[in-house]
Amino acid sequence: MKFFLFLLPAAFSISCVGYHLGSAKPTAMRGIRTIAVPMFSNATLHPRAEAIATSAVTSAFLQDGTYRIMDADHADARLEGTVQSIAYTPIRGARFDTLLPEELSNTVTLRWTLRDARDPTKLLASGTSTGSSQLFASSNLQTARNSALPEALERAGEALVSRLSNGF
Repeated sequence: MKFFLFLLPAAFSISCVGYHLGSAKPTAMRGIRTIAVPMFSNATLHPRAEAIATSAVTSAFLQDGTYRIMDADHADARLEGTVQSIAYTPIRGARFDTLLPEELSNTVTLRWTLRDARDPTKLLASGTSTGSSQLFASSNLQTARNSALPEALERAGEALVSRLSNGF
C-alpha cells in the first residue's frame, strides 16, 4: 500500500510533462517582444475610422500582454494597417415594410502587415481581420452607425492580436 502512495505523486507529475506555462507564439514571431503601432490608414469614407482602429488594436495588444507597445525607434516590429471596408447588412426588417431595416449588422475588415523594424523588407506576418457588431436603425442612422463602429473595430483588433499572439 505504501508503494502505491509513493507512485501516486510520481504519476501526477509525469502526466503533465508536455505542458508548459507562457505564450506559444508562432515561429516567425519568436524573437519579437515589442511592436510599434503607427496610425492606420483609412480606405473607407467613414471619418476618423483609422483613429478608432488604431486605438482598438493598441488596446487589444495591452489586454493580451504577449507583446509590449513601443515607439517605432525602439520596437522589434512595426504593424501597418488599413481600415479596408465597413459593410452594413440588414438583419431584421420592419413588420409591414420589409425593405425598411430595423436592425443592421456592420462588418469591418482590417488589412494589416507586420514588418521587421530593423529590415522593413522582411515581412513577418500579414492578413485581414474582421469584426462585427449590431445596431438598431433609429431615427438618426448616422449616430447609430458611429456608436456601433468601435465595437466592431475592437473585435477586429482582438482577432488581429490573437493571430499574432497565438497563430490563429
